[in-house]
Amino acid sequence: MLKNWNNVKMYDLTQPLSHLTPPWPTYEPLQIKFFKRLCPNGANGQVLTHSNHVGTHLDGPLHFCGFGGDIASLPLDFLVGPGVVVDLSDIAEDYGIYTSKDITDRVEVKEGDILIIHTGYHHYSWDQPQADEVRYFTKHPGPTREFADWCYKMKIKWIGVDCGSADHPMNTKIREWMPVQAKECDDYMRRKFNKSIDELLPPEDYQVMHIALFPYNIIHAENVGGEIDKILGRRLIIGCFPWRFVGGESSICRIVAFDEA
Repeated sequence: MLKNWNNVKMYDLTQPLSHLTPPWPTYEPLQIKFFKRLCPNGANGQVLTHSNHVGTHLDGPLHFCGFGGDIASLPLDFLVGPGVVVDLSDIAEDYGIYTSKDITDRVEVKEGDILIIHTGYHHYSWDQPQADEVRYFTKHPGPTREFADWCYKMKIKWIGVDCGSADHPMNTKIREWMPVQAKECDDYMRRKFNKSIDELLPPEDYQVMHIALFPYNIIHAENVGGEIDKILGRRLIIGCFPWRFVGGESSICRIVAFDEA
């Protein structure tokens, strides 16, 4: 793969980052200030304050696992490798649930792949004409334990999602923080699956994509976006480039897909 660099097309799957970028709910946003300007020494300098969970970022094992590795411990051959982009936008709907079969019905996933999941909800991110912060963070589709078990079985390296979390939003603290949306979700699940939200997303499965997988170094990137619509259903080389962050539980990052035309 990538035999001739002159023929390689790169696709940036990264959400723009600024002080306007909303972090995951309750996390610190990006704050920027100049501590010096061009005068008197001809240089600009800035100070940034932020959480690691704003814009496109990689959740490291340490984020949800006390004995997990930091961002600096992730080797390059883990961060960069073969992967596939699956398009689930045809079945994606507010509060929807996707399964491993929904993935394998659409793309071939190989053991050890990087998996990028396109729900289409990046179209509601802050930088888009249809921006809807509440919908983006609290209503996007997500999986149940079945999907987490499949990721473990397939030894997926890491997952990227074009929404606020790799977990279903109502399988996070958002369920407590947003009671109106939680009620909407429960009503939806009873109509769609004839089961309550507590049956489909029980307490023992809370944040299963984080808690069940991070101890095994199966982690994920959130808020993927950028040019993702251009590579749906494609197999490519995919790279995630976080800081070499010693002690970092997570990191703002850039995600790039490489395709040899």
